[in-house]
Amino acid sequence: MFRYDAVIVGAGFAGAVTARCLAEAGWQVLILEQREHIGGNAYDKTDEAGILVQLYGPHIYHTKEEEVHRFLSRFTKWHDYRHEVVANIHGKLIPVPFNLNTLELVYGKEEAAVLEKKLVDAFGYGTKVPILKLREHPEPAIREIADYVYENIFLRYTMKQWGQTPEEIDPAVTGRVPVVLSRDNRYFADTWQGMPEHGFTALFEKMLSHENITIRLGCRAQEVLTLSGEGGIRVRQEGLEEEYTGIVVYTGPVDELFDYRFGHLPYRTLNFVWERYNQTEYQTHAVVNYTVEEEYTRITEFKKFYDGAEAFPQTTVIKEYPGAYEPGKGQIPYYAIINEENNRQYERYQTLAGRYPGLFLLGRLAEYKYYNMDAITKRALELSKSLIRKEAEK
Repeated sequence: MFRYDAVIVGAGFAGAVTARCLAEAGWQVLILEQREHIGGNAYDKTDEAGILVQLYGPHIYHTKEEEVHRFLSRFTKWHDYRHEVVANIHGKLIPVPFNLNTLELVYGKEEAAVLEKKLVDAFGYGTKVPILKLREHPEPAIREIADYVYENIFLRYTMKQWGQTPEEIDPAVTGRVPVVLSRDNRYFADTWQGMPEHGFTALFEKMLSHENITIRLGCRAQEVLTLSGEGGIRVRQEGLEEEYTGIVVYTGPVDELFDYRFGHLPYRTLNFVWERYNQTEYQTHAVVNYTVEEEYTRITEFKKFYDGAEAFPQTTVIKEYPGAYEPGKGQIPYYAIINEENNRQYERYQTLAGRYPGLFLLGRLAEYKYYNMDAITKRALELSKSLIRKEAEK
């Protein structure tokens, strides 16, 4: 007999947080993870140079949510890392988001002082002003700043990241790009930020270390679960198949779950090029964005996330090359391409999933939306509480 109260597909933040919460409520939980490791895209490990690297690109923890921070802090202590990003614009490194320090680097001290007064008088010190608002301002000098940010930081970077022409870029996205009227170079202003003391994989190992959690790595959901046309779920084990009346929390691609019945949902993927150098430092910051000519969008130097790594004689970096996701070619879907047409396509899958009372979609791929790690942790905590409450009411 199948003994699990919940089957969770995926061992990233969405799946792992849900699994831990349900397990602590006394549920027997089975995690199916098609990769050979836990941690999803936050997975990290020590490379041959002794540096802790993240195999699927940089992940930096930050949150304003006390509940999220309290929950994750049960499984790790935090290294006090404050993320600062610079953009390489024609060989010049400037802080991003664009702030008053950036203003001085671009325009020089004297001109920047005049422009800073105009900006602060118009919007107030410490505010974040969307460049769309700046571009509509009656003062020509303020509009010029907005044009610089748009052309050199936003436009070409976005074209590379999303494979779009300037005409295709949604003006609403442009409107969210801010100019920050302060001298705070931190990329995030959240209350809590940093890196897990021993990395994200160690955090996940502690989170999933519970007697009520069983993990099967290298196992696709289709090997265990079958969705019937009548809204039922069946499970297979040891050659036997039976009806399943428990909960399924699915965090993988929703179109794959339903055998692409309504077609493939479009995503952007990333190609990572790894490089190692026999030198103690490659760049000034952990992450440098390339917003103009280069084909790659950013370079990450992992040793800069943790103190003491400067002592390593080598350094490891990755360059990120965005591209269109092509199903069936071994690529990873990273970013949903959100527009009206794609949302309508997703809604058809969402409606189909709604026919299965025991099925819950959770996470970037299952919900076809972008989540930061703290946001998906909060979402998983909320779903877990709801499931536990409903079970208690039966």
